[in-house]
Amino acid sequence: MAEDRSVAAESGARIAEREYMTSAKLKAYAHPLRRQLMRVLSREGYGRAADLARIVGKPANQVSFHLRALSEIGWIEEAPELARDGRDRVWRLVPSALDVGSPEHPAEDLDAGLAVLTVFAAEQRELLERVSAWSAKYVTGEDPQTRGMALAATLRLTRDEFDELSERIQQTIHEFGQRRPAGVRIDPEGEVRVYDFAVLAADDTI
Repeated sequence: MAEDRSVAAESGARIAEREYMTSAKLKAYAHPLRRQLMRVLSREGYGRAADLARIVGKPANQVSFHLRALSEIGWIEEAPELARDGRDRVWRLVPSALDVGSPEHPAEDLDAGLAVLTVFAAEQRELLERVSAWSAKYVTGEDPQTRGMALAATLRLTRDEFDELSERIQQTIHEFGQRRPAGVRIDPEGEVRVYDFAVLAADDTI
């Protein structure tokens, strides 16, 4: 996951600084409703079970159960300063950069890890399809607003240079992400939009 919610297979660099998904987190991310709740909280900033239930179209008690489960593994937390009273429970996302595993730190649960990678790949395909559909309208002038980006490049790099470039990309995304961190609600009618980012790269051996 790149900073807020991103999932990625570790390349091997800076192993000590990485936080790897536990078996519980792998299984949680593979669960479609829990993943959807995390995405909604990432977009909305915070929310109550009843509000989130209306957004995802599920019963409030079912949503509450999954919110508690996400809280237990540290992916969301309560925001008491936003609560109306002691019984009011408001939830927000906990920003985290998590990896499935690496050669030095194999996935705790192989089946769950593969399921997460399958889900992650599907999400990136869906994102690419969204950008492609918008691009067709953009290049014809039907939609002049910049709503997405598709960038492709072929670079000749050493592995150390590739690691350096990857680190710079992550730092830049992190820096911009800190301008409006998770837990801050964005005015849906304002100028700020919520952008989904996916940075893909592959060398000539895969």
